[in-house]
Amino acid sequence: MRIKLLAFLFLLASGLHAQADSLKEAVSADYAYLEALYQYLHANPELSFKEEKTAARLVKEMKELGFEVTEKVGGHGFVSVMKNGDGPTVMVRTDLDALPVEERTGLPYASTVKSVEQTGQEVSVMHACGHDVHMTVFTGTARRLVAMKNQWQGTLVMIGQPAEERGAGAAAMLKDGLFTRFPRPDYNLAWHVNPSLPAGMVSYVPEFSYANVDSVDIKVKGIGGHGAYPHTTKDPVVIGAQIVLALQTIASREIAAQVPVVVTVGAFNAGAKHNVISDGAHLQLTVRTYADETRDQVLAAIERIAHNTARVAGLPEDMLPEVILKNEYTPAGYNNPELTARIATLLKDKLGDDNVVRGQPVMGGEDFARYGREEPRIPSLMLSLGTVSEEKYAAFLKGDLRLPSLHSSLYAPDPQPSITTGVYAMTHAVLDLMGE
Repeated sequence: MRIKLLAFLFLLASGLHAQADSLKEAVSADYAYLEALYQYLHANPELSFKEEKTAARLVKEMKELGFEVTEKVGGHGFVSVMKNGDGPTVMVRTDLDALPVEERTGLPYASTVKSVEQTGQEVSVMHACGHDVHMTVFTGTARRLVAMKNQWQGTLVMIGQPAEERGAGAAAMLKDGLFTRFPRPDYNLAWHVNPSLPAGMVSYVPEFSYANVDSVDIKVKGIGGHGAYPHTTKDPVVIGAQIVLALQTIASREIAAQVPVVVTVGAFNAGAKHNVISDGAHLQLTVRTYADETRDQVLAAIERIAHNTARVAGLPEDMLPEVILKNEYTPAGYNNPELTARIATLLKDKLGDDNVVRGQPVMGGEDFARYGREEPRIPSLMLSLGTVSEEKYAAFLKGDLRLPSLHSSLYAPDPQPSITTGVYAMTHAVLDLMGE
């Protein structure tokens, strides 16, 4: 009996191994199709809120695969649904938009697109944040899962989200009924490319992975006058400079040293002439935190510092600075620990331990986080996909090359290993959650 059981287990393991190999072969065989799609998307980027042609191309792909597709969800977003019997509902998300960056990669399919930004300014446009990789992997994953429908049960929801770079697309899709008009997920999954991880590798971060992102304006008021007679004025430049310096004490003196906080003043504008003290100054801040309690504490400290610095300068109560929290908030990304551990263990088995590594949280923002914060909260996971070629990574390790960051005009993923790894890994993740 023991021999028969061992034989059965051996045959079962052999069958699973063969299945994994067949998936890898299918992904490799599909790469020529995906490469053409990737190069099209890369060469034809569209800015946030303008993703009409990009969405149309992906909608075409999804309809041809047999998904029920609803367009114009939260702008140019779309929702693709495929029901395949009883089982869990899994949502896979890609973003669609590009950035106002002039590409300098020298690639034969580099973008030369220009468009008009929300400011009315004509800008160059580039997929400098890897959304073209995300979309290609998304399409490749859909193609594999449709081909493998006999190996999973449940409802697959694949969404294309607009305006991620503006932190607005997820909120728009949720407001437009993403979780009420369409099947509500049991799990949410997504990729983000990694510009410092070798292609073929994946990283994961349990719990907080991306930060709360807030934009804050401080409008400092003053009493202007002649630059030669500053004693007759209340100089908003000096008050603003004191505010900038005092803001640095929030992270260093008000928040525990183990708690990450960033308060950056990205713009300081005042005056128009050498010898004129202006009537006001304008500070623009980006604020990054993880926990909501930390966010509340930091935002309150910013307002307190701005107001009290003005008071010390002798400004009356009706001339205290305006502290304006912009409506551009992106919540912190949180990867469900149990889901993260489950998928990380799975991918280590499929890709090898050395190719699946634990990453570090970053202070960047990603509005994929919103999907996991809808009550009752949905277990969510954003994985990080390596995109650096073997040659570039070797040069980087030798100190001969600096790797461009996301949003760089020089960011150029190594397409084949990045895309095939992404499709292979995400297909396995969905199969694990929805397998019979």
